[in-house]
Amino acid sequence: MPPQPAPAADPDLAQLYGDTRRRLSELLVSLDADEVATPVPACPGWSVADVSYHLLAVVEDVMAGRLTKPPSDAETAEQVRRHRGKTMTQVVEEWDRLGPQFEPLISSAQVWPAVLDVASHEHDIRGALGRPGARDADVVRIGAEQLVTWMRPPVPMRIVSGDFERRVGPDDSSAPELVLRTSHYDTFRWRLGRRSRAQMQSADWSSDPGPVLDHLFVFGPSPHDITE
Repeated sequence: MPPQPAPAADPDLAQLYGDTRRRLSELLVSLDADEVATPVPACPGWSVADVSYHLLAVVEDVMAGRLTKPPSDAETAEQVRRHRGKTMTQVVEEWDRLGPQFEPLISSAQVWPAVLDVASHEHDIRGALGRPGARDADVVRIGAEQLVTWMRPPVPMRIVSGDFERRVGPDDSSAPELVLRTSHYDTFRWRLGRRSRAQMQSADWSSDPGPVLDHLFVFGPSPHDITE
């Protein structure tokens, strides 16, 4: 087996977040009123606008010292209420103002959840609008590899995506290894709950994935199929 490339040690999270913020901001300000109001299947009950309100409010709350860990459901609901009615231009202007102060903080402390959240929501919005893009962005590639290293399935498992391979699970050479062939983009999405259990059951497995299906997701799985 060839050497397994590891995720970058201490990647520049400020750069990953900032690139995603700028890319998503450009998309948001280009939307018309109907697109802004589009429901987001990956975030039930939220529109595209609601997702943007949450992203802005996370930055506000961290900078104000109100948030030191991922927000609860009640806190995210309050974040959306706080900004409801703002235009995408207003959201982006505020995000542009606070982002350059926020990004060095998450980089110095290696706050992965902030980066994963913004990148995940970028693709939630793109999927809702039918406007795919940036699937090969650094944040997706590096994020997917990092998410794989955090996996703790109950049986030996190997994730194969292009030239990236990572073995996870117990170090038991006598147990058969379960192999999943996937892509960085899909890995990024299913690890963060943007795939259903049924979708993962039907993925490209070497054998029955039953033993690991409930161990694949950081969040989720999605209660419904998400097709992008």
